[in-house]
Amino acid sequence: MNLENVISPTNVAILGASNRKGSVSNAVTLNILRSGFTGKVYPVNPSSDEVLGLKCYESILDIKNVIDLAVIITPSRVVPQVMEECGKKGVKGAVIISAGFKESGEEGKLLEEQVASIAKRYDVRLIGPNCVGIINTSPNISLNASFTKGMPRHGNIALVSQSGAICGAMLEYAKVKNIGFSKVFSLGNKADVNENDILEMLADDASTKVILMYIEDLVDGRRFIEIASDITGEKEEKKPILAMKVGESPVGAKAIVSHTGALAGSEEAYNAIFAQAGVLKVETLEELFDYAIAFAHQPIPVGEGTVVVSNAGGPAVIVADAAARYDLKLARLDESTISKLVNTLPKTASLINPIDIIGDADHIRYENTLRVALKDPNVNSCIVVVTPPVMLNVQAVAEAMTRINKEFPEKTILSSIMGLTGYEDALKILDENKIPQYAFPESAVRTLAAMQMYGSWVRRPRTGIRLFDVNREIVRNVFSKVRQEGRNYVYETEAMHVLEAYGFPVPKSMIAISEDECAKVAEGIGYPVVLKISSPDIVHKVDVGGVELNLRNAQEVREAFRRIMQNVKHKMANARIIGINVQEFLKNGKETIIGMKRDKQFGPLLMFGLGGIYVGIFKDVSFRLAPIKELSAYNMIESTKASKLLSGVRGEKPSDINSIVECLQRLSQLVTDFPEIQELDVNPLLVFEQEKGCKAVDARIVIS
Repeated sequence: MNLENVISPTNVAILGASNRKGSVSNAVTLNILRSGFTGKVYPVNPSSDEVLGLKCYESILDIKNVIDLAVIITPSRVVPQVMEECGKKGVKGAVIISAGFKESGEEGKLLEEQVASIAKRYDVRLIGPNCVGIINTSPNISLNASFTKGMPRHGNIALVSQSGAICGAMLEYAKVKNIGFSKVFSLGNKADVNENDILEMLADDASTKVILMYIEDLVDGRRFIEIASDITGEKEEKKPILAMKVGESPVGAKAIVSHTGALAGSEEAYNAIFAQAGVLKVETLEELFDYAIAFAHQPIPVGEGTVVVSNAGGPAVIVADAAARYDLKLARLDESTISKLVNTLPKTASLINPIDIIGDADHIRYENTLRVALKDPNVNSCIVVVTPPVMLNVQAVAEAMTRINKEFPEKTILSSIMGLTGYEDALKILDENKIPQYAFPESAVRTLAAMQMYGSWVRRPRTGIRLFDVNREIVRNVFSKVRQEGRNYVYETEAMHVLEAYGFPVPKSMIAISEDECAKVAEGIGYPVVLKISSPDIVHKVDVGGVELNLRNAQEVREAFRRIMQNVKHKMANARIIGINVQEFLKNGKETIIGMKRDKQFGPLLMFGLGGIYVGIFKDVSFRLAPIKELSAYNMIESTKASKLLSGVRGEKPSDINSIVECLQRLSQLVTDFPEIQELDVNPLLVFEQEKGCKAVDARIVIS
């Protein structure tokens, strides 16, 4: 059953409705009546004959009409009985505002499971429990089934919040900012309906242009990626999703468990999910609203290239610094544009973007400059910065911006009038004409950078999940042998066989158990070679002196063998030694790492970053959930600082990034095919010059 009857009901039964002032049930009942709800309202309370002037029913079963939505505000202990009656009545949806469920402990958890089971048996869609309620501001419905303070302004932003308190606070803040909402959902404990169900409904909701989310946990990360990426990047009417994820600190995660009984999940997993879904993650509520206003009122930039127009040099410098910090691309103005500006502006003006039209600028100079700049083919967006000297008519500047906004409807325009008081008329003009205004220019820059990022997501090339011809039987046999021997650690040589079976390029290598055998194997492989200790107890071989590089003859091999064995005996005397891995020595490659850890909530989480000994020092890594598409693999690389190194610096030739992308896709297939793999590292994955590929030099696998 869809959620249409829940959010757009023709009637509402309020179970637990009350005349008692100051009670939650009274507040909810008042809100429903005062919001101008267009349907019928049926209070239900066995202790009352009437509530707020309406006839009150002893049970929902006593109501003659079919009920679309039941709003339940009874003590938690009677909710199962109430839900049973709702089911028998044929109620289509229910919102349980009552608390005292899984957030309160084991007894509450069992009670919640009982309620959810009853709802499922009767096919009743259930929002909550432990929530603030739901709101639909559409004039055709006008429903405020919540205990928030009054009806929000009607608008095109949907709000989905797991926290009821945050939901209420955000609605209050929105009133001050004149932000309107289409629909509001407080999800609470998510016993049935979760964020994915709401997103599916909002995907085709014509009244919603932007979706805001306050997230404590996700029920199903893979489904979230599928639904959210469709909304943000695939549907004809694309909608940005702005999400604030909390509980990323240990203290925050612990607070979440006691708040809604949710599991917070790993920060890396959530960052990966948002990146793959095209969801813009925000760090603060301030950011959330800054972005929301712009996305709701201005077009998405059709390309990179921002022009900044300011009447002072100081703010222009602040904007330039912020643009570099937030990766906002400032446009390189066309020569014809600069020529026109020369004829428009005083000689003391700065024509290099950001454009400084100097302190004596009036509204006419602002308007003329903006018109010239926005006609530039390299400009797709604009930030207008105004420092208000006493002689400037700021209201006239706002009116000029409004004219420019109408003249260039396809270009994104944000403003920053740097002052908090005295310019109310100007701010009102901007608000009425949908031009977002920010008191601080850095906020405007950060917001526009987010809009540019979303625009890039919308315009991204589409790629699929690539599957390779692999040998699964070899991998099954390796893992079977590991289990039979009572271990979960896959020896390095076995791990390399697993990688080979999935088409990873690996160096020539062989295990030797004596000095003589090492020399013999080295002769067969060909010099130079590398010797590495092979032990299930030694993870970081370099730390125990277990690696010798660039050995060019048999004598060096023998000496290296003795040094390694002596080092290991001294530093890890009890380590089990399988032997020495003799491997061809590879030169002139850059060390990267690819890997996977299986997240308890979301499954295989792929990793890419700078490898070798540097991975633990710099921690320059990125993550995505497997399986990944080709574009996601490229994005993993591009989102690390290592990407600049791989692209070629100071005259170096670029590295073979395509080969890393292929290895990431092969890794994605491997860990998807074999869910028993709990951890996997290929470190280093040595990457050579463009067209020369890469090789998996060392591998570590742990299975369940």
